[in-house]
Amino acid sequence: MQTLKIDLVSDIACPWCAIGYARLEQALITLPELNVDLQWHAFELNPDKNAPQEHILPALSRKYGRSEDEMRSAQSNMMHIATELGINFSKLQQRFTCNTFDAHRLVKWAATQQKATAMKLALFNAYFGEAKDVSDASVLAECAAQAGLNSADAARILQTDEYSDTVKSDIAKYQQAGISSVPAFIINNKYLISGAQEPAQLAASLRQIANEMA
Repeated sequence: MQTLKIDLVSDIACPWCAIGYARLEQALITLPELNVDLQWHAFELNPDKNAPQEHILPALSRKYGRSEDEMRSAQSNMMHIATELGINFSKLQQRFTCNTFDAHRLVKWAATQQKATAMKLALFNAYFGEAKDVSDASVLAECAAQAGLNSADAARILQTDEYSDTVKSDIAKYQQAGISSVPAFIINNKYLISGAQEPAQLAASLRQIANEMA
């Protein structure tokens, strides 16, 4: 069985990243001949830790220069896509902006226990499904527990600088590589697939890459 290494650059605050991962899962179901080594990498949509939190619709409206109604419509479309994929986006439009640096630290910690994906999914659910503040230490510890990790260990890590350098290095590496939007799938350190592509299209791309690497 051929193995593809997939480095998935994403942010917990990015709904298309949650959709992109769910679509990757669907694509891989159609590729039983492939084994995938998936590694999560950090990206920050809101890198300013000191920025005041803001309701997501006016924040997106200002960022993209579009009306709140347009942003509400775009968010509604993502909610529909998420429902079809079986992921919880029920409070997508009720959330607030937040910094995700500490959340990324816990994903790095979770990776040492082979639970990075479980941690990432718990964070997606908390932010998009429950509109929780994923920069808050108590919320993050709760997500760790949901991912099958020790919440007390998570709380302890958040009181230190553990994994901060790892996250900073991760972010810098992919910025220097030219990654400016997420999700970004880097296959075998060579091929880049940008955006949350449809499962069939993603499967076709992965199959083609696997054939070329064979």
